[in-house]
Amino acid sequence: MKNILIPTDFSDNAYKAISYALRLFKDENCAFHLLHTYTPAVYQSEYLLHSPGQLGLGDIYRTDSEKKLEDLKQKVISESSNPKHLFRTYSAFSILMEAIDELVDSKQIDILIMGTQGATGAKEIFLGSNMVHAIKRARCPILAIPFDFDVQMPTKILFPTDYEIKYNFELIEQVLFIAKKHKSILDIMHVRSGYELNEEQKKNKINLKLLLSETKHKFHELPDQGIMEAINNIQSLLHPQMLVMVKNKHSFLENLFLKPVINQIGFHSSVPFMVLPYNLLE
Repeated sequence: MKNILIPTDFSDNAYKAISYALRLFKDENCAFHLLHTYTPAVYQSEYLLHSPGQLGLGDIYRTDSEKKLEDLKQKVISESSNPKHLFRTYSAFSILMEAIDELVDSKQIDILIMGTQGATGAKEIFLGSNMVHAIKRARCPILAIPFDFDVQMPTKILFPTDYEIKYNFELIEQVLFIAKKHKSILDIMHVRSGYELNEEQKKNKINLKLLLSETKHKFHELPDQGIMEAINNIQSLLHPQMLVMVKNKHSFLENLFLKPVINQIGFHSSVPFMVLPYNLLE
């Protein structure tokens, strides 16, 4: 049984992520872990309007969180009616990432699925602050679901690589699983830097081919250009329904998420975006 963690703030954006997850894994026995966190009262604006000594404020937040989670669970069950799917709810008096970390470990989470837009709702900002933090520290694959994505299952998955990574099965296990379930083609994209692959890159490419031996795939070599330009160009050509990238210690993604959010405006996707964390390489 797969364990899938989906944080929610009860927004339409969060519900879109739940709906997508239910379709993506519709034929798989799954436990969906629905998480809501409420920030300690000292950080809430309401706290400034009441006496700090007011008793029961934390209980009010907890009761409200638990009720909304139960209502959400019942709504999902009534709309999906899938006997293969179980739903568990968690209300945490905690910071979101701390609660995520705890559940990833204690519930052996296979994949974390989240909606993407930040609190501003600005369409040009693909990754909200919670998603950026999740990608920085997550220890399991993360799947970001754009709010304006016209839900389609991934028959084509775009997978950029520089062949600097020694791939292993554990790292790409969830990608291979999704590809198998949806009979997807993996489009492996590499941007030429003007040089031939070095020996290490050649070995890594051969190893990746072996890992993909039972999965439909194609390799694409693109002329020297910026990585985001290359991704945008090939997406317009191939029309994938999912983008997958590895965030290792020296990757493009690592550098991207060290920059201020304003510098990420050019990095947005109209399709679900999966990030594979480098700890799975170790």
